[in-house]
Amino acid sequence: MNLLTGLRKHGKDFMNELNPVSPTNGTRIETRSIAALLRSRLRPAEEGGALVEIALVLPILATLVLGIFSVGVMFMNYLDLTEATGAGAQYLQLIRTSTSDPCGDTFTAIKNAAPGLVSASVNLKFTLNGTPVSGTSCAGDQSDLEAGQPVSVTATYPCNLSIYGVNFAPSGCTLSATATEYEY
Repeated sequence: MNLLTGLRKHGKDFMNELNPVSPTNGTRIETRSIAALLRSRLRPAEEGGALVEIALVLPILATLVLGIFSVGVMFMNYLDLTEATGAGAQYLQLIRTSTSDPCGDTFTAIKNAAPGLVSASVNLKFTLNGTPVSGTSCAGDQSDLEAGQPVSVTATYPCNLSIYGVNFAPSGCTLSATATEYEY
């Protein structure tokens, strides 16, 4: 039994569908191959299936990509803060004898080293020869800078981990970096 005989047995006459001829005038209407006809008959209806899959997967994928982006921005801010704090501590050790406001000059150096950070959100704490100082100005504290003694600069910066309005750090998160140098 060949393919066409087997198909005719099941009520399908594919020869007429492959080369249908109008009984009245004898002209050919349409020609299709057996493979194309079988594909069209045997293929289940899949119209709209891909659209449903995209509708289900797209919100999850978008949330995941935006989350990765948010964590990437936070990590970039952390790297900027760490590098700027190191640059500020190095600058502080160099300006020991040439400044009247070491904290203000160090803050300016940190601000210049990290232009991507909002400078108003950077909080600084200094330890000058064991004396803690907070803020961006410490005029008159340059006497605490002595050769051979350590100076520490600690900078903090707020971070934001909200995705589509959902805050994943409701108590807030803070990035922090500390650098210690010795005066010379």
